Formats: sequence, structure tokens, C-alpha cells
Amino acid sequence: MLDISIQGRPRVTVAAIIERQGLFLMVEERNAAGELVINQPAGHVEMNESLVEAVIRETLEETAWHFIPEFLVGVYLWKHPRADTSFLRVCFAGRAADHDPARALDDGIEQAVWLSHAALLERSARLRSPLVLDTISDYLSGERYPLSVLKPPTGSAA
Repeated sequence: MLDISIQGRPRVTVAAIIERQGLFLMVEERNAAGELVINQPAGHVEMNESLVEAVIRETLEETAWHFIPEFLVGVYLWKHPRADTSFLRVCFAGRAADHDPARALDDGIEQAVWLSHAALLERSARLRSPLVLDTISDYLSGERYPLSVLKPPTGSAA
């Protein structure tokens, strides 16, 4: 049995993997401590928003690229080692469609950048969390699940 226990209620987040010609769309952003870190386009799911809607919105807000999710890479549970916070990250992969270079990026996002897997490995100390490399490694190893595994709500609880 796989142990995925974690204390507290995890925050639900989504992340996008977008690869083009061996490069991955990433963001350079400021974390809570003000440090410049590298992350995938990612963020929290908002109230009454589906996981797919959230990853499309977050990618647009953080990169100015329109994301078309094509499949699920995986679902990851992670506890921040220096905080009493845990995250349940749902990672999608797909393609970037239109880019709107005039669009302002979210607060805290310095820029969107395209980086190779080797460049990410070289910058591993600057990654926002180990989930960045974990998800890309799974993507590169061929992890692919249909979006149909995500089911919508089917009614109210009694």
C-alpha cells in the first residue's frame, strides 16, 4: 500500500507542462520570501472552478499563453519542509496555442521563459518545489492519463 498520508488539509493546486522543441514553458516568480524561483505555470483552484478550468486560467495569467490541456500527468502530494503547509498538485500536459505578449502577467511573476530539461536540472536549487522536476520527469518517462479520469460532481451529498 502506498503511504500518502499528510497532516492538515492540503491546498489543491494545478500545474501545466508545455513542451515545445525540447523546451518547457516556465515562470520566474517571487516566492513568499521574495526570492526569485522557477516554477511551472501553476496555482490554486478557485471556488466553483474545475481543475481543467483552473490550469487554463493559471497558465494564461502567469505566461500570457493560452493552454490546451491534452492529458493528465499525475496527482502529487507534497508537504513543504519549512512550513506547516501541504499541497495536492494536479499536473496537466498539453500545448500552448495563442500568445498575447501585451497581456500583463500576475503579480509576483517576473517573466515566462522556455527552458530545457538540462537547464532546469542545472537550476534545481532555484525551483519552487521538487514537484517541478518530479512532474517533468514523469512526463518525460511517458506518464499520460486521459482527461476523462477527472469526473465532475454528480449531485449533492445527502
